[in-house]
Amino acid sequence: MISLLSAAMLSGLMSCAQDTIIPIWSGEIPNRIASAEKEIVEQGDILRISKVQVPALEVYLPAKANSNGQAVLIFPGGGYHILAYDWEGTDIAKYLNSKGIAGIVVKYRLPTSESLSDPSNVPLMDAQRAIRIVRNNAERWNLDAAKIGIMGFSAGGHLASTLGTHFEEEVYPGIETLDMLSARPDFMVLVYPVITFTKTTVHQGSRTALLGAQPGEDLVRHFSNELQVTNDTPPTILIHAADDQAVPAENSILFFQALQSHGVQAALHIYARGGHGFSLAPKDPYLRGWTDRVTEWMERMNN
Repeated sequence: MISLLSAAMLSGLMSCAQDTIIPIWSGEIPNRIASAEKEIVEQGDILRISKVQVPALEVYLPAKANSNGQAVLIFPGGGYHILAYDWEGTDIAKYLNSKGIAGIVVKYRLPTSESLSDPSNVPLMDAQRAIRIVRNNAERWNLDAAKIGIMGFSAGGHLASTLGTHFEEEVYPGIETLDMLSARPDFMVLVYPVITFTKTTVHQGSRTALLGAQPGEDLVRHFSNELQVTNDTPPTILIHAADDQAVPAENSILFFQALQSHGVQAALHIYARGGHGFSLAPKDPYLRGWTDRVTEWMERMNN
């Protein structure tokens, strides 16, 4: 069933990628186990998705005449329990389109689902596969395959920084030719990200959701991404608020310091106020400028 659906969607994608949803996996989904669990979609002020069963990409492309060739895969936050799918996903993609940038929202599986084996690795599996799909479709979508970045919010920022520091790990068996493509992002945008699982600034809810209640020290360090930075980690811009009580700004500072110590291009913007989960901050004249700082930085990445 999934295979037929995948083939139909991919066929339609060839003619029109605008605002198109396609599955991340064709055929059998790795690390998926049979269960009675159903995906939950709740529409309130924010569209919340939980218990994701079939991970997918939602592709938003700017008009060809407006495109600058860049693309950003977007990982919504939600503590690894839910995805704030429009607030930190589709709304962000539409904003990027207004700047000539392709926005691709990643509906990734959440480790709290009953339908998974080895839950801690599943979000990274979906993330690696997602960026390879985008790179594989670069020419068709009028993208530059060397200008494909990622953006993550909160726990989605943890997943994005995990992809940016673990892109060489073989976390799933290759299925198709596209699985041979690089999973390394060309740049990263991390917005109030969860980074560390070892410090007192840890976001305990994200850590427990991803690693379990009593994870081993090796696993904790493996997913504390400030400890995984290398000289090959992509250039990164980080956005945070100093008064964030949910995910302290020290998370971004730790990652910024690690990038600097390895000679990786990095920028850090810490706003005095803003709290946590501000998305585009459209009603905050002080905070909403963060999007301009990011797109200005991205524009310099083009040069």
